[in-house]
Amino acid sequence: MSEWIEKVSSIGGLIPAEQVWILQVFVVIFAALLANYYARRFFDKLEKRFAETKNHWDELFLEAARKPAALFIWAQGLFWALDILRANAEVDLFDAVDPIRRVTVIVLITWFVVRFVSGMEKQLMEPGEVRKPMDATTAKAISKLLKAAAIITAALVMLQTLGFSVSGVLAFGGIGGIAIGFAARDLLANFFGALMLYFDRPFAVGDWVRSPDREIEGTIEDIGWRLTRIRTFDQRPLYVPNATFASIAVENPSRMFNRRIFETIGIRYQDADKMQRITDRVRQYLIDHEDLETEHQTLIVNFNSYAASSLDFFIYTFTKTRVWEDFHHIKQEVLLKVFEIIREEGADIAFPTRTLHLGDGNPEAFIPPSN
Repeated sequence: MSEWIEKVSSIGGLIPAEQVWILQVFVVIFAALLANYYARRFFDKLEKRFAETKNHWDELFLEAARKPAALFIWAQGLFWALDILRANAEVDLFDAVDPIRRVTVIVLITWFVVRFVSGMEKQLMEPGEVRKPMDATTAKAISKLLKAAAIITAALVMLQTLGFSVSGVLAFGGIGGIAIGFAARDLLANFFGALMLYFDRPFAVGDWVRSPDREIEGTIEDIGWRLTRIRTFDQRPLYVPNATFASIAVENPSRMFNRRIFETIGIRYQDADKMQRITDRVRQYLIDHEDLETEHQTLIVNFNSYAASSLDFFIYTFTKTRVWEDFHHIKQEVLLKVFEIIREEGADIAFPTRTLHLGDGNPEAFIPPSN
């Protein structure tokens, strides 16, 4: 192209031969601009065509390649312009154009791979027509591993391209890894802690967790290579180093099968003859309740103890739902119905009382003096 421009310019006598490179640079920039315009139109047409298909991976591939392709066109135009300048200027600085060109191509390919993996992560977490969505923890773990592999591979290829010995770099990494290991023990501990979380899966993104050993309770928002971010119930972010989970006990209430209702209720001593009827009716009510799991879980309604001011019986049952709000709604319904059964049987809920025995041995209820 440059020879053709030079011939045309020389024949027409428009530009002196020593300044032809200016026209060449202009033509290269204009060609890059034109190529970028047609590339955008090409991608837009492909996007419309791919939108009509049921396969979402082609759209993902297209979206991942759009920006790297545009930058590749501009980079190639810039490097061609630099080649023209190098041919017309004896400057050692332009000798670095070829290595930078190769490094740029590697960077753009790596960028495309990283963008494709990020899109794949989102795609895996969305429900498909013939598959279930992958949980966020697994999808993010796979995404991070693939991105790390792509970046490390690109870094080694770039070092090889720039003339460095990859074997020497790896040998230095092996020797220096010992010193780095001592200097970054906490960092490595957190990294391996993240691997433990990914493989053991004690919790996943979105789970509600708490620890009886530490003041940790909230919803898992993100599991990183060094930290796990937990959103507490007062909406504060809590950042926990991953190595911490190797030495503490963690409860995961999100994985419970049912939620438990365990309440103790006391009736008056003068209603002792009604206790059997009350417990029988409450038990039957719980069995008939459609939101309670009484077939596969324990159900107990029994007289429990002689308390100081009441005869206590307890309710032990489980709800079918695990949702916190629904559980409390069902629990409220059950407790109100129990109170209704007690009143229907002519009994009442007991409250603390005190009996005062006077000197003649006749007990009388204590009434505080009025002012």
